[in-house]
Amino acid sequence: MIELKTSTEIEEMKPAGRFVGGILRDLKEFTKVGTNLLEIDEFVHRRIVDRPGAESCYVDYAPDFGTGPFAHYICTSVNDAVLHGVPYDYDLKDGDLVSLDLAINVDGWVADSAISFVVGNDPDPADLRLIKSTEEALAAGIAAAQPGNRLGDISHAIGDVARAYGYPINLEFGGHGVGRIMHGDPHVPNDGKAHHGYKLRPGLVIAIEPWFLKTTDEIYQDPKDGWTLRSEDGSRGAHSEHTIAITEAGPEILTVRD
Repeated sequence: MIELKTSTEIEEMKPAGRFVGGILRDLKEFTKVGTNLLEIDEFVHRRIVDRPGAESCYVDYAPDFGTGPFAHYICTSVNDAVLHGVPYDYDLKDGDLVSLDLAINVDGWVADSAISFVVGNDPDPADLRLIKSTEEALAAGIAAAQPGNRLGDISHAIGDVARAYGYPINLEFGGHGVGRIMHGDPHVPNDGKAHHGYKLRPGLVIAIEPWFLKTTDEIYQDPKDGWTLRSEDGSRGAHSEHTIAITEAGPEILTVRD
């Protein structure tokens, strides 16, 4: 069921968005060569504990696409891992491509966002190109999230960017509704038909999250943790995400990082 938020409720969601966006901004500065993925997880844990009214959306999360409770505070996907990466004892190396996906409930409202970046001083230009493609696709999807447009307009805008870069598109996982829970209706695929689907209305709050792999659209679930999604061919992935609200004036990003 697709729920529309009132203007008051959208205002109430903004602290959660700013909190999530601020943590991701700070994590990009915190994360260096040698940073352990468990240190990133603990960084988020401390921030949540220090913020009254904040609760992790991940620790007890146990949907049917994972194996048991996630049991951590952030998704840390590295290199060929692109989604749902479980933090583990790994020190980041020069050139690693890191995707961080974070959802937190603040005072009863959820915000969800993701960033990708390369650690170290000598990033592979192909990795930077991949990251840029997801950022451009996110911007295109947000620009298409205008009242009166259709859900397919968002998906098509994302897909157009992927095609322009020559990246394949996986439709199994994509964006979603956000509100009192992390994952709600509607599903927002990363490709689709323009002018088709649900009519976008003021009050709709969704997470838009393009993610692409360099040379495949096939993924598999890592049997070691039952969560991390990796590329079938070992190619690297990147992921960008914002939670946005559709208003009378157009889309508004809630997970701002400034």
